[in-house]
Formats: sequence, C-alpha cells, structure tokens
Amino acid sequence: QVQLVASGGGLVQPGDSLTLSCTAAGNSFAASTMAWYRQPLGKVRELVASITAHEETDYVPSVYGRYTISRDGAKNTVYLQMDRLKPEDTATFFCTLHHPLGTQYWSQGIQVTVSS
Repeated sequence: QVQLVASGGGLVQPGDSLTLSCTAAGNSFAASTMAWYRQPLGKVRELVASITAHEETDYVPSVYGRYTISRDGAKNTVYLQMDRLKPEDTATFFCTLHHPLGTQYWSQGIQVTVSS
C-alpha cells in the first residue's frame, strides 16, 4: 500500500505561480511513474503532467510551457510548478503513483483556484 499526501493548493490571481507537492510513503517511489491530474468542477479528470522513473516528462498541450513537473528521490516527492496561471486552470488537483506492477495510487484532492 502506498500513501500519497498532496499539498500546496490555494487561491491565486491570474498570472501568479504556485507549486504543488506530493510525498509518497513507502519504498515504491523510485521505480514508479508519477503524475498530476486535475478535475475542474463538473468536468472530467484529465492528466496534465507525468514524469517517469528516468525523469522523462510529458504534458497536456494546454499547460506546455507553463507547468513543470519534477521529482526528488531523496524526499519521495513530486512537484508541479505552475506559472502564468489562468482562470481555466482552476481545478481540484491529484497526484498519482503508477507502480511498476500496475497499481495506481491517488492522493487526496487539493484545490487550486485562479481568480481576480
């Protein structure tokens, strides 16, 4: 069993930056792909960024150039740096750990609100 704890959400203004963090308990972090999803109110959840165990990254086109995903193996933590935030970035964010054996674990949701 893997537990993920996400943090860093909040209310920001358009154009601001925000960094989300997600720390994994257990020893699966190093070998796992980590990812961030978001779910706007009333909409489907979407994958926005992922990073493999070898630090290969991928992004949904709408965040490319504004979001940066990174990981710190010493801290078992994945980050999502979000710059030039827009109102349409408002959503509940989740981080996930995709275990090499196939199980996907989810963090609790954290709210990011971009509003003036």
